[in-house]
Amino acid sequence: MSSAPAEGGFGHVDTWVFDLDNTLYHARHGLFDQVDVRITNYVARMLAIPHDEARRLQKAYFQSHGTTLNGLVALHDCDPEDYLAYVHDIDYTIIPEDPTLDAALDGLPGRKLIFTNGDVPHAERVTERLGIAHHFEGIFDIVASDYIPKPEHVVYDSMVSRHDIAPRSAAMFEDIARNLAPAKALGMTTVWVRGESAWASDGHRDGHIDHVTDDLTPWLVDLAGALARG
Repeated sequence: MSSAPAEGGFGHVDTWVFDLDNTLYHARHGLFDQVDVRITNYVARMLAIPHDEARRLQKAYFQSHGTTLNGLVALHDCDPEDYLAYVHDIDYTIIPEDPTLDAALDGLPGRKLIFTNGDVPHAERVTERLGIAHHFEGIFDIVASDYIPKPEHVVYDSMVSRHDIAPRSAAMFEDIARNLAPAKALGMTTVWVRGESAWASDGHRDGHIDHVTDDLTPWLVDLAGALARG
């Protein structure tokens, strides 16, 4: 596992697959914290339970079903469209434009895709705020996966098939360590964008992570430079 990018590890890559939340933008901006609060409120409202119990159930469903939404759909017949619209009704203006990330993405040869447990409208709002939306050829979201979340292996198979990806010529970037295991099993080069939460670190020592960074933008700047130098 390496913390520094090197051309030798990425010269073969022609498809760049990025998670969205806390990956393409830094967790310090607190955007997903807003989503997290909205999820708790949704659970409390839908099930008519106190806030503390909704919070506990939210986290339990996340652990047992991959996402809170998946648990609510499976156990409570939740309307996923209603859920996604509610939890993503947040203030996106807190995300600053990132021209450095824009330039770094421009320096990566090949296609760029987003692979997220969120939905397309959320991904579009985020990337528009960052000023990087024009880089992405496609977004494979929770709707495209029939609401089955990462890290279920079938979702990765569907994503690869839909976007005609050769996994051994692809790299995937993700803040939740365990979500990189299926990508690595397919043959992708994996990059963990390490955060501060304990749950995002679960499984990071299991041998499926090739590279690690604490901040995607400067790391990609270095990688783009290494690729340009050949």
